[in-house]
Amino acid sequence: MTSSSTTLSLVDTDPAELAVDAIVIGVHSQTTGPDATSGPAGTLLLADGAESIAAAFDGKLTATLALLGATGGPGEVIKLATLGTVTAPLVVAVGLGPEPTGAAPAPETLRRAAGAAVRALAGAPRVALSLPLPDDADAPAALRAVAEGALLGGYRFAGYKTKPQPSRREPVAEVLIAVPDAADATARAEVDRATALAGAVRTSRDWVNTAPNELRPPAFAEAVATAARAAGLDVEVLDEEQLRAGGYGGITAVGQGSEAPPRLVKLTWTPAGETNGKRVALVGKGITFDTGGISIKPAQGMWEMKSDMAGAAAVGAAMLAIAALKPSVTVTGYLPMAENMPSGTSYRPGDVVTMFNGKRVEVLNTDAEGRMILGDAMARACADGTDYLFETSTLTGGQVIALGKRIAGVMGTPELCERVKVAGDTVGEPAWPMPLPDDVRKGMDSDVADISQVNAGMDRAGHMLQGGVFLREFVTDEVAWAHIDIAGPGYHSGEPTGYWTKGGTGVPVRTLVQLVEDVAANG
Repeated sequence: MTSSSTTLSLVDTDPAELAVDAIVIGVHSQTTGPDATSGPAGTLLLADGAESIAAAFDGKLTATLALLGATGGPGEVIKLATLGTVTAPLVVAVGLGPEPTGAAPAPETLRRAAGAAVRALAGAPRVALSLPLPDDADAPAALRAVAEGALLGGYRFAGYKTKPQPSRREPVAEVLIAVPDAADATARAEVDRATALAGAVRTSRDWVNTAPNELRPPAFAEAVATAARAAGLDVEVLDEEQLRAGGYGGITAVGQGSEAPPRLVKLTWTPAGETNGKRVALVGKGITFDTGGISIKPAQGMWEMKSDMAGAAAVGAAMLAIAALKPSVTVTGYLPMAENMPSGTSYRPGDVVTMFNGKRVEVLNTDAEGRMILGDAMARACADGTDYLFETSTLTGGQVIALGKRIAGVMGTPELCERVKVAGDTVGEPAWPMPLPDDVRKGMDSDVADISQVNAGMDRAGHMLQGGVFLREFVTDEVAWAHIDIAGPGYHSGEPTGYWTKGGTGVPVRTLVQLVEDVAANG
């Protein structure tokens, strides 16, 4: 199942004269100032880009919006029929929060506002965005944010309903962004980049949202491989026999409980021109469904475990974006895939598993399966050779407890963790570096193997950190690495907000691409 697509283009026509179904403008909340308009919920200030619309309303626009309940709060959407005042039949005011002093709104504010507006306008075929875009060095980042937000806010998974839904409105088909010069090469390049990147994020969301009976490991591997070949990437897929023969004990152990056998997909981007010699490896957890295995999960909420492959979906989609954007650095993606099921052939608590790098792991909890398949893939990435290794996974509930559902936890080489944080802040996918304490590693000492899979006493203290400490065992000393735990951010089970719809979010596709481009530019 795939989502419908939204097209994006630039216009430099007066927004008041655009032949569209709706024109979107920005509104700031403000408490003082001569241009503020008092209303039931406070005061409003129109953002840059709304000038001609305001003029057409003869100065009454802010007062009318205030009467409709507008506050200018971030992401708030207020619709107003124009009654012929401007060409578009509908003006939509989206809240941008307080007006920033001496600067345009932050890119993430614009990204969320564009997403909220386009999502709220489902059913309108053609929509224009006239949001504040600076005319300085920040202009490309602002335009990129608006474009990404519009495309991601317009996402909706196709779903599986067999009957037409009268209340179901189609996503906006065409979005126009008002800019000073629609022919400007830099602006057009930003739109092209946003289209490629948002397309990859939407693909990641589609994979995560697909029903787990339709995306078991062989089918997931085939879907990724097909998309990757079409994008021009080199593709290698290892099946269960090759995994067993190759010594991938972790992937084999987790996958042996399911009739749908495991896979390891390797995707490679090799630039045509000169590079700085650096190599990047991306690794993503691909548990297509996680029952917990023998250590079975509670029934409540288990259906969301179809999202336990969000890390692999993000890596696969990031590789598609990399193929489109063509950074001058070699990038290899590793997607270990398995279905964690209870059966007579499942791996058990007490098993000792020999991993790809030869280390032996004592299994204490079969629901800590993600680190088992990741350990093999990370060891393979190091064996192939890389300078930087970025791994992402919906690994631990501890991440959600510690950092919530929006901020990813990052562990690994301190300098690289900080680099992940900066990249995440840049693209609107926040991440926070966490430590890997010696006492957490000591708690994972095993009496019979090299390391226990979890704390040997089943103590859940530092649960998120235990995952990072375990994965560190599979990275060679010369490789800088970062583990990005997206247990919360990878899947959104609440109501839509900003450019996030319900279900898969596509986090951290944009962070991974930003990191690859950073390595290409700076080594």
